[in-house]
Amino acid sequence: MNKLGIFMNFWEKQWDADHIKYINKAADIGFDILEFQAQPLLEMSDEKLAKIKAEADKRGIELTYSLGLDPKYDISSTDETIRVGGVKYLSEIMNQVKKMDGKIISGVSYAGWGAPDYILEDKSAMLEASVKSMKELVKKAEEMEITYCVEAVNRFEGALLNTSKEAVEYVKMVDSPAIGVLLDTFHMNIEENNIGDAIRYAGKYLKGFHTGENNRVVPGKGHLDWDEIFKALKDVDYKGRIVSEPFVLMGGDVGLSIKTWRNLVDDTTEAGLDKEAKFLLDFEKSMMKKWGL
Repeated sequence: MNKLGIFMNFWEKQWDADHIKYINKAADIGFDILEFQAQPLLEMSDEKLAKIKAEADKRGIELTYSLGLDPKYDISSTDETIRVGGVKYLSEIMNQVKKMDGKIISGVSYAGWGAPDYILEDKSAMLEASVKSMKELVKKAEEMEITYCVEAVNRFEGALLNTSKEAVEYVKMVDSPAIGVLLDTFHMNIEENNIGDAIRYAGKYLKGFHTGENNRVVPGKGHLDWDEIFKALKDVDYKGRIVSEPFVLMGGDVGLSIKTWRNLVDDTTEAGLDKEAKFLLDFEKSMMKKWGL
């Protein structure tokens, strides 16, 4: 059965928070995985990293890592100083993930997170710089036994990889066992003509999967066709992690980054959010059972 997880910032308005608290919360609700932003790892001592990992091991929770790359570290930049600096920055993040025996990094790690503020009619130079950078990074990922997942995101969060097809072609260009595609139902709802076909196109390259509704509430409370989604996962025999990324709270750095300008749930208390998290876990388990995952 696929491991099921949730992103820590479903509850928190700041990207960094009390990781141990949410390890225990995820375990108490019944999740297998807690995912969080990788950048805060750079500010943590080895002692703190070990403490977080020990608590996760004790509670049987796998930790996974995601990031939205700050444009000042954009590895798709044609400015060589920025590109090389980005490679170094991401390499340092991998070092921290490895200290925690992490196995997967995903997100917008192949370019700066955010849409360009200039007219873009040709992505080839950006793509070339990004692939060059990623070929350097995956060598280290191979040695560390870390899978680097590139996430196709919607046009408002990035320009380089918006679709399953673009992500697959990128992975083929990098050509390493340490790289794969991550698809996210929220982004696919915006960019793909057919979500099921997008999943099937990724096929064997699909190494990570994020869930979230059309408006980023928990799965099962929006208008996405979850039968189509889980059937497609079954069609490609997907056995990887399924991590839910609902963002429902306005305010804080998270609300600003995600552009959440209103609370998307009526009950924003911690107990209310816990109830939503339990609903999504039960919903995804029911869909997995229905489609034989």
